[in-house]
Amino acid sequence: MQKWIMSGLFFAACAFAVVLMFTLPGREQVAEQNHPTMPTVKAQPAKAEQTVKANCITCHGDQLQGGVGPSLQQEGNNHNAEQIYSIVTKGRGQMPSFKDKLAPEEIANIAMWLSEKK
Repeated sequence: MQKWIMSGLFFAACAFAVVLMFTLPGREQVAEQNHPTMPTVKAQPAKAEQTVKANCITCHGDQLQGGVGPSLQQEGNNHNAEQIYSIVTKGRGQMPSFKDKLAPEEIANIAMWLSEKK
């Protein structure tokens, strides 16, 4: 009887390990989450400004002067486009992640637009 119980537990543990193997994120997925890759897009300043006004003015102000969040008027002096893309995608500090709210192309366009603000 004890052999059957031990065999059953062994097979259950093996099945559980197989399930975990296929459901846990791989190294590539974890790396992408930690360092998102900015897609290549054509800069569209008007569209970027419109997206910023729709999503960012609550915290960063209508002129990007700051408020709850920091001023973004000279963000290009502090971060390049890839860094801004990562910050907006993942969030940082009190800033929430926008990866589920905006498309990667929209975030990339905003990042390029903000990186030119010097």
